[in-house]
Amino acid sequence: MARFKPYDYAQTQLIPVSFERQILPGSFEYALVTLIDQELDLSIFDCQYRNEDNGCRAYDPAIFLKIVLLAYSRGITSSRRMAQLCQENVLFMAVSAHTSPHFTTLADFISRSHEQIADLFVQVLLVCDAMGLIGRNMFAIDGCKIPGNASKKWSGTHADLRRKKNRLNRAARKILQTHRDSDQAHQELSDRDLKAYSDLRNQSRKIKEFLKNTQDKPGRRIKTIQSNITDNESAKMKGNRGVIQGYIGVAAVDDKHQVIIAADAFGQSTEHGLLEPMIEQAHQNLKSDRKTIQRFKLTADSGFHSAATIQYLHDQEIDAYVADPEFRRRDQRFKKAKKHYRPHLSKPKSDKFKREDFKVNLDKQYCICPAGKKMVRNMENKYTENMLLINFRAKPSDCDPCIYRKRCLQTPNQRTPRNFAVVKAKFGKSEAPLIKAMKAKIDSEAGRSIYSHRLGTVEPVFGNITSALGLNHFSLRGKAKVTGQWRLMALLHNIFKIQRYGMT
Repeated sequence: MARFKPYDYAQTQLIPVSFERQILPGSFEYALVTLIDQELDLSIFDCQYRNEDNGCRAYDPAIFLKIVLLAYSRGITSSRRMAQLCQENVLFMAVSAHTSPHFTTLADFISRSHEQIADLFVQVLLVCDAMGLIGRNMFAIDGCKIPGNASKKWSGTHADLRRKKNRLNRAARKILQTHRDSDQAHQELSDRDLKAYSDLRNQSRKIKEFLKNTQDKPGRRIKTIQSNITDNESAKMKGNRGVIQGYIGVAAVDDKHQVIIAADAFGQSTEHGLLEPMIEQAHQNLKSDRKTIQRFKLTADSGFHSAATIQYLHDQEIDAYVADPEFRRRDQRFKKAKKHYRPHLSKPKSDKFKREDFKVNLDKQYCICPAGKKMVRNMENKYTENMLLINFRAKPSDCDPCIYRKRCLQTPNQRTPRNFAVVKAKFGKSEAPLIKAMKAKIDSEAGRSIYSHRLGTVEPVFGNITSALGLNHFSLRGKAKVTGQWRLMALLHNIFKIQRYGMT
């Protein structure tokens, strides 16, 4: 019969630990502690404290920074988990010098320090520059859409939210009416019905209070864009995994060692108009003159392309390579790309009505739907960039009882009647000379070669932040605080560059 060494958990062992020896040279912890203690000016945090003459001593901001950045480097963003690690993990004990701040103290420090984080980001960037980690040859700008700490179900225009409030009120009244009509009318509501009624009323009051204190958010292409009750500075946007409620984290990255030279978060659905503020921020962060920025080559994808942006780049004399939406289609290398795609499973043929099933009379300004009902024009002529459109709408009294609803509408439960847009006229699309020049520049052999470096410069940075460092959502609310959290991750990314390439 086999024999084994005995073991017993009912014993105590005192293990001597030298915190200083836990922080080994060459490690991330060593780079973090050395940078914070010897390079960064933390007097910017003094304005948060008023205990010179009375009150107890506060935790040193250096300890907070070390704990938070070490936790973020491990993919931990929960302040409760940070506080727990300071009591259980030897490495966190060593970095924090065996202090154990409460999790609410850590959370409050992260939340209130967005202005100081912006200053620290610049200080770390200048350390990278002094170590020669910034090549000043080419930098790429791109955005990453990240969910915020808000639910998209609480999004909508003020008109949408009013309708939602009315539906909640009707549902609450229905619970009471059902109770009155039952045999239990003389009794109180059950716990389940009481909770449902209370939740509905609270949600309705929440919407009412929001509508009272805010206005509709104006949009660029449409009159209003959707607000959000939880975080009104966030935006609903299309991401790789569907529609999310969040922010676009934008970064400008140098191509030598992928150091982030500018970072900001924006609560809008697209990247239009974001190139200009990022260039200005990069210029300020590097403490450089205009001629230095003009020597950089700048690359950005088609999400940043617009006439105003191209005009700005021309006025600032920046050597930029900004792709337009048709860039790939003009590239001969992608001409036969579709033949390599895997064929999708054939879908069953749809029995939906086609455009030719609608009979339009532009002279008399009406349209006949497939059911034979008359649709009238419901708006003035609408001009787009190169078209003139006329829209016809069916009457609700004709559309609601129609037997062809499944074949005519997108969904059978659609509440609005059928709309049908017709192109009345097309105009020749004229391009500005600067846009033509940008297309010619990026289509050239040299332009395509320079632009091809964009993907390998900025995309790995987003992969590192979202996957390796684990920032899959923002935990704070409001643009200022979210920008602080985004810059904190960018600052952490740059510290890794200092550890790997600067401290040799």
